[in-house]
Parts: sequence; C-alpha cells; structure tokens
Amino acid sequence: MSFDKIDIIAEIGQSHDGSLGIAHSYIEALANTGVTAVKFQTHLAEAESSEYEIFRKKFSYEDSSRYDYWKRMEFTLDQWDGLKRHCEDVGLEFISSPFSNQAVDLLEKLGVKRYKIGSGETNNFLMLKKIIQTKKPILLSTGMSSFKELDKSVEFIKKRKVDLSILQCTTSYPTISGEWGLKLIPELIKRYDTRVGFSDHSGEIFASLAAVTLGASILEFHVVFDKKIFGPDSESSIEIRDLNQLVNGIIKIKKDMLSKTNFKIDNSKFKSLKSIFEKSLAVNKNLKKGHLLTFDDLESKKPFNKGIPAKDYKLVIGKKINKDLNEWDFLTNSDLNE
Repeated sequence: MSFDKIDIIAEIGQSHDGSLGIAHSYIEALANTGVTAVKFQTHLAEAESSEYEIFRKKFSYEDSSRYDYWKRMEFTLDQWDGLKRHCEDVGLEFISSPFSNQAVDLLEKLGVKRYKIGSGETNNFLMLKKIIQTKKPILLSTGMSSFKELDKSVEFIKKRKVDLSILQCTTSYPTISGEWGLKLIPELIKRYDTRVGFSDHSGEIFASLAAVTLGASILEFHVVFDKKIFGPDSESSIEIRDLNQLVNGIIKIKKDMLSKTNFKIDNSKFKSLKSIFEKSLAVNKNLKKGHLLTFDDLESKKPFNKGIPAKDYKLVIGKKINKDLNEWDFLTNSDLNE
C-alpha cells in the first residue's frame, strides 16, 4: 500500500450545463482547494448517442431527448483547448472522460496525459482499444461491472502493457452509506496488483476520507457550486465550499499513514503524561497497624509516583501494614511488613 502520492480529482462533469463561462468559473474556483486535477466529460452527440437513448434522470426542461442534452454539452476543439490551458495555468491537470472514439481523437489533439474510463464504458472494448493505442495511462471505473466482467477488461488492458489504475465505484446517484463499497478497495488491490482509487457519488466528504485509510491513492468526486443547481449530478456532488475540509483531511490521513512512529513500541513520548494520568495505590478507609490488606481496602489515586503503582495491587493483598493509615493515604512499600 503506497501513499507517496494521492491524486485528488474534482469532476466538473456536466455541472457547467453547456456554458463555457461557467466551465471556466469552476476551474478558477477549484484552483485553491488543494485538488490536483479537474475532470470533464467529452460528449459528441452524433458519435455516442441516438434518438433512442433515454434519460438516466429526467431533469431537463429544455432538452427533449438525451441526445439533445449531449449536443448542448459539446464544446469545440478551440474551447476545449482553452479549458485545458486554464487548468494548466492554475496548476491543475486537465482530464476528460471520452464517450466515443471520436472524443478520443479530440482529446489526443489536446494532448491529454491520461484517460478516465467511465463505468458505462468499462466493457466498451472498441473504445478501450482506441485508448490503448495512445499508450497513455488509464483510470478504469468499476461501477457497473461484475468481477467477471472486470477481469476481462483488466486483462484486455494489461496484456497490452498500458499503465492501469482501477477506481472502486458504485453507479448510484447519490450513493448512500452502505453502498459505497469501501471494503472492495483492499480486495481490488490484491486481485489486480495495481493502483486502486475511489470514484465517489455520495455527495459528502466522508466516503473519500475513509477510502484513503483503506489504501485508495486516487480520489475522484463530482463537484458543484450548490447542490440546488440544475443538472443530473448535483445531489451526488460535493459543494466546492467543503473541498478544503476534505483535502485537509486527506493530507492528515496520508501523513499519519506514512508516519514511522509506533507508540506501541516506544511510548517514551508520553512519560510526562503518564505521570499525570496513571495512579498509585491508596487506602479507602482508616486502618490500624497490623491490618491485613484486602482488595476492598484499596483505591487508586493520581499521580502515579506517590505510592505503589496501581498495576501492582496484587503484591500488597494479604500483607500487614506496620502503622496506622488514614483514609485516602497513599500506600508505600515502607508501610508494609516484609
């Protein structure tokens, strides 16, 4: 399990609603959140869709069909180039998921560094081959695939010697607790011996934080300015105002996971605290000289260095005291007969 680098990918997806200005606004807003990359989706309606495609979620009042929606989401090559340059200007990697071979061609013209494969395309071997031919790294989402299907996709990519990372994902919008599938992260690492991440649709920061503790070294999540905004992914997106908290949490978790300190082996750091919190033995009643100590005579009181350590209580049971002791007096070795 390696935490040397964690990719934090904020997906704008369709949250721009076809507006180039809004798309640029998202990039600007994400620039100072600590994410490492921004991800879009490249849809070319004629190449990927048809009049028969139905809405996953009927949210649009202005698009009569899913095809019309994808058409409205399109940007020109020059517009995409401007978005990519904007990302790079603010120190973010530009990533976009293609949904057709034609979209791959467009992204190649832009010079993208790697490809994210959406859950619905994991078994699209035609497009997978197109992307493999670029020799660029692939992030493969698992949302709609069984292990049997995923095995075939992974084999198809790996035997062509392309760098592969796998993202655990649940294709549910929003994904509720109990369906995140976090326990699959270690299983995917073991099964495929590759870098594994988590693609989140929960709309909250908690799943991604937990994923990091389980070995996820890539995090991807939808973002939005406000969950009330128009669009199919708003409810399953994290509001940008919450990203600083998420990123800070990731950094702290990563630091802890990389720490070499093992307080269970060497706890000397806590020596001064132990002297405050640990306790010494005391008597809980007035006792006369010659009294035979029992368990019911004893109490433990702070600090630890005023008497016999509380952990050694068994050593004093059955012994006689050599002087009168008052209630709550600390019990020392000098108070006991040899």
